[in-house]
Amino acid sequence: MTDQTELNRLFWHSRRGMLELDVLLVPFVQEVYATLDPEDQRRYCKLLECEDQDLFGWFMEREIPEDADIYRMVRMILDRVQPK
Repeated sequence: MTDQTELNRLFWHSRRGMLELDVLLVPFVQEVYATLDPEDQRRYCKLLECEDQDLFGWFMEREIPEDADIYRMVRMILDRVQPK
């Protein structure tokens, strides 16, 4: 279980200052993060360490992350907002 302090920290780290990223990351951390298994929570934290330009390219599907953990999180976040 994730405590409120950790969720608050992740919320602020998820706010990137780039609207395209904020609209994906902030709702994800608020609505989904606490339900993830510990390994996916670790992956999300790893994703937050990436540069905004890289995140933007991945979320706009212009590039694919080489790291499998990062790719899993990008897909998880995109699959949540894209219609099937």
